[in-house]
Amino acid sequence: MIIEWNAHMFSRDQGRYPFHPRAAYTPDVSRLTDDPLAAYLERTAQEQIDRAVIVHPEPYGDDHRLVLDCLRREPDRLKGTCLFYPKDPDAPRKMEDLVRREPRIVALRFHAHRGKEMYLDSFADPGVRALWRRAGELHLIVELHIGPNVAAQVREVLREYPDFPVLIDHLAEPKMGNAVEYADVLGLARFDNVYMKLSGLNHFAADAPLYLSARPFTRLVADAFGPDRMVWGSGTPGIVDAHLDHLSEADRNRVKGDTLARLLRFA
Repeated sequence: MIIEWNAHMFSRDQGRYPFHPRAAYTPDVSRLTDDPLAAYLERTAQEQIDRAVIVHPEPYGDDHRLVLDCLRREPDRLKGTCLFYPKDPDAPRKMEDLVRREPRIVALRFHAHRGKEMYLDSFADPGVRALWRRAGELHLIVELHIGPNVAAQVREVLREYPDFPVLIDHLAEPKMGNAVEYADVLGLARFDNVYMKLSGLNHFAADAPLYLSARPFTRLVADAFGPDRMVWGSGTPGIVDAHLDHLSEADRNRVKGDTLARLLRFA
């Protein structure tokens, strides 16, 4: 089974799906469609992607109407993530209410890297800990869109909550840190509950579609986390075969989707 965990849905219909007043960024509405899910499903058919996790994007803030509508349309093929503001003291309750209403929400996503300081000041913040803890209690995966500069902070939270599964996005955005900071990222591999996503190669490499220039780096990361805790996330599934051809076919299949199928209980 091939599972992609990456796609954002953006709609041109600002009446039904308005951008949030606190949005970190907003896409160009003129380039959007009224039915982004239909376009995405065409791509999954082309790439032979069996299931997908829709990542609720920042422009909608904590308004999840669009991702919820997508999940209702494709209940067997899709699951989704959520976003809440750690500085909002009511965020844990809002998240619990959302998950109770839509159990196909499977992850809470934190944003913390250079340029995204608006969400939180530090992973030591009480609001961060409260959201992280409640997500774990609700059996959500904690998804971390972080840069290398906060990996040391994340390490301290992992020590406090060692049993809650965590997924690091986009190889922890290596371009947004330095070598010393990235050593802290690799150090997170010692925690058995931490998974790394092979995604976002286009953020630091230009040779699409396979980004082979990044292969020495991606192999370094994959060897640190191991095939059981690497998952594929974006681009074409062929990236897994191209970058991890030193692994067995069974291991590459785990990265392409078998591990996520187990974690997310995809049928």
